[in-house]
Amino acid sequence: MRKIFFIILIVITTLNFGQEKSEIIFGPYIQQITSKSATICWSTLESEPSITYPDGNVKPIREYKQHSIHLGRLRPGTKYSYDILNNGSVEGKGVLKTFPDKIEPFKFVVLGDTRSRHDIHKKIVSRIIEKDPLFVINTGDMVGNGRDINDWEHFFKINKELMRNIPYYPVLGNHEKDSPYYYDFFDLPNNERYYYFTVGDALFVILDSEGEEISKPSYISDENSDKFWEDSFSEYFTTQKKWLTKVLELHKEVGYIFVFQHQPLYSIKKSRVKDTDKRRKFWGDFFERYNVQVFMNGHDHHYHHAFKNGVHYITTAGGGAGLYETDAPQPETVKYNKIEHFVLVNINNNNAVLDVIDINGNEIDKITIDRRK
Repeated sequence: MRKIFFIILIVITTLNFGQEKSEIIFGPYIQQITSKSATICWSTLESEPSITYPDGNVKPIREYKQHSIHLGRLRPGTKYSYDILNNGSVEGKGVLKTFPDKIEPFKFVVLGDTRSRHDIHKKIVSRIIEKDPLFVINTGDMVGNGRDINDWEHFFKINKELMRNIPYYPVLGNHEKDSPYYYDFFDLPNNERYYYFTVGDALFVILDSEGEEISKPSYISDENSDKFWEDSFSEYFTTQKKWLTKVLELHKEVGYIFVFQHQPLYSIKKSRVKDTDKRRKFWGDFFERYNVQVFMNGHDHHYHHAFKNGVHYITTAGGGAGLYETDAPQPETVKYNKIEHFVLVNINNNNAVLDVIDINGNEIDKITIDRRK
């Protein structure tokens, strides 16, 4: 009998970039990936000024220089290895995989509120790496104070091994404080505050629930405080809503729609229920009318799954920040759990399955949604 051997050769293209100057501090990490392009970013130390506090304490404030390489003419669904140092060390190396240009199964991960308890954040990241997702979305409050470079140093140190191989998409949270660091470190589509991207048969829309960072003047009285905040942001959020309307109209044939923003539309934290009532009033039945299947947010540090008229509202904010009490379940509440966790989403041809996984690797919820008709 004649034996026939089939040899499968997997080729990973190598991309080399010379970086002879300063040592890499943050990165490398992957941004803005598509089926034919990608961006690789990293940061080097530029200078180290200091600030002296009234008590005489002197604190160094490191300044970083941001670098990026934009790659085009890549092949869809293909792995590329890269090396930004090109000196044989592992520090500058990573692997990126372009998105597919056809409809096929893939998986991604969502987590949120990673801003504190760095040991917890690190454990969650380790579990995410094991899942090998196509990309990761953080629902906001990635750091404790977006205007403090020390917090970003912790963030990039914890995510180093994840972000060198897996694209990372952020959502603006209130703790980012509309910081210039956010826009320096992340290279995002559209205006970077709110944006969208697509993969196969799925649309991913990232919204900004925060707006520009402003402070209420001391002369504003308590009775006019609510009006001050509402009037300050009304035009911004109305413009964003019009933009989202156009995006959803443009992609009305898509099979799956996931919308993300930091602050929830349903809260089970008693002190925040009133705020979510206002947000729902602003949006009305918007997400139901456009057949959005999943709305995901952070902000409330626990897991909460609510459901109304075909839309799953999911709070995933167990990435590290101290957990909140679940003291006000709503009529729309399906399930909740006060535990650190992340969400693994598998997009299939006919449905999408959301597995909510706690820090110990246990499944605490499973949600299946059908493809849009």
